[in-house]
Amino acid sequence: MSDLNDRLLAAHAADDRWALVALYTQAADQANTVDAACFFLTQAYIFGLEMAHPNVPVLHARLLKEGRV
Repeated sequence: MSDLNDRLLAAHAADDRWALVALYTQAADQANTVDAACFFLTQAYIFGLEMAHPNVPVLHARLLKEGRV
């Protein structure tokens, strides 16, 4: 996850919110626990909401499935 972390940091530094949605979603997919996955999904969801990203409904559904919305 080190490479992913580096890419997340670079996307934050560049304020690349489209990349942040994808990268946080990827981090959620790779997370070892439901709590970690939901943390990353929440980050992706928030950045997605800020720009009406097309993945918002999918992210919302994943969070809802885990009882996090």
